[in-house]
Amino acid sequence: MKAIFALIVIYVGTFFVAIQGASNSPVQAAQHEAAKPSVTKAIDPQKDSDIRSLLELIGARDMIQEAANNSTEQYRQKLISLAPNDDKAQDSVNSYLAAFQKQYDTDAVADQLVAIYDKHYTDEEIKGMLQFFGSPLGQKVAAEMPKISKEVQLATRNVSGQAARAAWQEFHAQNSDSQAKRPFAGRRRWQQSQNSDGSNQQAQADPQQP
Repeated sequence: MKAIFALIVIYVGTFFVAIQGASNSPVQAAQHEAAKPSVTKAIDPQKDSDIRSLLELIGARDMIQEAANNSTEQYRQKLISLAPNDDKAQDSVNSYLAAFQKQYDTDAVADQLVAIYDKHYTDEEIKGMLQFFGSPLGQKVAAEMPKISKEVQLATRNVSGQAARAAWQEFHAQNSDSQAKRPFAGRRRWQQSQNSDGSNQQAQADPQQP
C-alpha cells in the first residue's frame, strides 16, 4: 500500500512539475508541438471520461489557468523592461498580453493532457487513481502538491545559487595566481621589458647626438 501511495504521489508531482515547466516557455513548447506531425489516436470514450474526471479531481484546469497567468506576468515583466517608459508603449504591452490571454486555449491543453494520460496509463490505473484522489487523503495530496512544487522550486533555486557562489569563490581562489586566469600577463611583461630596453637604448644614444 505504501509503495502504491508513493507512486501516486510521484505521478501527481510529475504532472505539476510539467505544468510549471510549461509555464516557463509556452511559446517554445507551442512551436515544438506545432512542428510535429499531427497524429490523432482515438481514445476509448469511457477512458476519456475517466481521465477528465481525474484531471478535475486533481485540479488540472486550475493549474493550466495558473500557468497561463504566470506566463502572462513573465511576458509583462520582460516586455516592460524592453519597452520605452511611455504611455503608448505600456498600452501596446497591455494590448499584446490581453491578446495572449485570449488566445491561450485552456481546453486545448486539457485535451492534450487527456491524450498524455491515455498514453501513459491503462484503464485500470486511471480507475485506481480516481479512487485514490476521490478520497480525503487524495484530495489533500492534490491540494498540497502545487504548494509543495513551488516550495521545491524555491529551495532548488536557493541551493543552486549558493552552490554557484561557492563554486565561483573556489574557482577564483584556485586560479587567482594562474597564468590561465591572466592569459595576457606574460605579454604585458614582455611589452614592459621592450619599452624599458627601448628607453635605455634611447638614453644611451642621446649623448652621441651632435
